[in-house]
Amino acid sequence: MTEQVSSYEQESGKKPVAMALCSLAIIIALVVGVGLASNLVLRHVVQTLPLWIAVVLGFRRSRATGWVALPLFLFWLTLMVIIWLYLLGIASLISGHFSPIEIAMTITVGAASIIGIGLFARFKSRLSTARALITFAAIAALQCACFVLSFSSSIVHR
Repeated sequence: MTEQVSSYEQESGKKPVAMALCSLAIIIALVVGVGLASNLVLRHVVQTLPLWIAVVLGFRRSRATGWVALPLFLFWLTLMVIIWLYLLGIASLISGHFSPIEIAMTITVGAASIIGIGLFARFKSRLSTARALITFAAIAALQCACFVLSFSSSIVHR
């Protein structure tokens, strides 16, 4: 007996995988692109650790993928916008020098984040509102903690 899969189930199974791929693109851009270019691979590994949760859940087609990935996409898109505003001389919330490869990687991270947010907007997760909000807040807190931790002296001096 063959099982027929509804178009909803097919479509909802593709979006978590696509969000996982967006997350993986961000990891690669930050760790391989920026990390190698700036000799700060460990810092970028720590910063991107929460993205691995979205990658694993996405490839497992978990219904929580969207609520895990959304705060990560928002975090990284916000950071890329801050960098772009600095590079364009519009705002100076940050400072520093960005090499051409690092600038290219900001575009990659920004694009993957925007695509991921777009996928989330069309994703039906079936999580309760409470569970979705708790997941979003916990992952957002984890991402912020990893980002702050990546600037600690024990990581910076390795």
